[in-house]
Amino acid sequence: MRKGLYFKFLLILLLALASFYIAWPGGSKISLKLLKINFEKQFKLNLGLDLQGGTHLVYEGDLKDIEEGARSDAMNSARDVIERRVNAFGVSEPVVQVSGSNRIIVELPGVKDINEAIKLIGQTPFLEFREENPNPPQITPNAAGEIILDENQVFIPTTLTGKELERASLEFDQRTGAPNIVLQFDAEGTKKFSDITAKNVNKRVGIFLDGQLLSAPVVNEAITNGRALITGQFSVAEAKELVTRLNSGALPVPIKLIQQQNVGATLGLSSVQKSVAAGLIGFAVIAAFMIIYYRLPGFLAVIALTIYALISLAVFKTLGITLTLAGIAGFILSIGMAVDANILIFERMKEELRRGKTLDNAVEEGFRRAWLSVRDSNFSSLITTFILGYFGTSIIRGFAVTLSIGILISMFTAITVTRTFLRLLVGHNLLVHHWLYGVPKMSEENL
Repeated sequence: MRKGLYFKFLLILLLALASFYIAWPGGSKISLKLLKINFEKQFKLNLGLDLQGGTHLVYEGDLKDIEEGARSDAMNSARDVIERRVNAFGVSEPVVQVSGSNRIIVELPGVKDINEAIKLIGQTPFLEFREENPNPPQITPNAAGEIILDENQVFIPTTLTGKELERASLEFDQRTGAPNIVLQFDAEGTKKFSDITAKNVNKRVGIFLDGQLLSAPVVNEAITNGRALITGQFSVAEAKELVTRLNSGALPVPIKLIQQQNVGATLGLSSVQKSVAAGLIGFAVIAAFMIIYYRLPGFLAVIALTIYALISLAVFKTLGITLTLAGIAGFILSIGMAVDANILIFERMKEELRRGKTLDNAVEEGFRRAWLSVRDSNFSSLITTFILGYFGTSIIRGFAVTLSIGILISMFTAITVTRTFLRLLVGHNLLVHHWLYGVPKMSEENL
């Protein structure tokens, strides 16, 4: 029996130490190399827009040309396209959501340059293929004797554009090392490209991006595999950006920026400091109350609460949860709910001790009688958090996520950690003093 308790205590201690390492401010890292398997994990606390600063944008969709029944799907598709663009550029934990019937809210933590953010979201590359003009206009030299060719006169549009693009990828020329962009068309685009190249053998086909000529290769034979190559004076960074923009797709509806706001890092730092201060003050008040009123069990509960806080922070970092002000509020609230479970258990213990039960029996009966109340109250709270998370906005969802995680961890610390500590101390001479339990009169026979 005692060996099992010591084993549980050892596991709890190891869990607490691991959580402490992961929760340590500034980030932590774990690297494991076992046989041929390399595992590396960086633990970092992600902060939301309201904590670390960034850019807040509101877009309005132009739905006048969209049928009434298809407007909701069009806005959701626009949201998905914007989300793909933002994710492709490595923005950490962005928030992209539809608000109302025709607005999209975009929050980009860490992006301080509003112009960069606007370019990132709103700029859609227009890719098109043009063929040589069979009837070019009369070309005459200018006053200096120079012949200036207009690309719009040399090439004329075809029906093949970026809409038929399935994917774009980056490859490097084996001889020069220059970056090239490979285009792969869908079934419809493959047929169009085959027809265009078949019609223009030994002629040039111009590849244009946003109206600018990128390259104009000569077609040697019809290309039927739906694969085209863009060569140009790209840097590697420019080529990667173009590939990303091409793969993100076009917006299904035109959007217009109607509101922009830059949230400064100073405001974020101030919010973090105030939230941390509020959490520490709340924890100190709770700890003082538990120790003064419940004595030894209260002290053990404070240790369990400390372990609870460490595990919670470790889970936030491990799962990559973005912490916002609302999320911090949910975390602080969950601390109070964790204390509530301990209070229920300790009150049942005191009742059993007043009835003359021995200490070990009082501990077991206290946990047994309190379990149903603890379970039902926490489950009802979890149901509420699921509803908030499903129907709420991103702010409410952050609150619900941290609160639900806190509730689950608090059930573990209250039922397992505190119970293990109390069981270990049962039978020690330290426990013969009745005032350690807040019970006025308790004979040593009951210990």
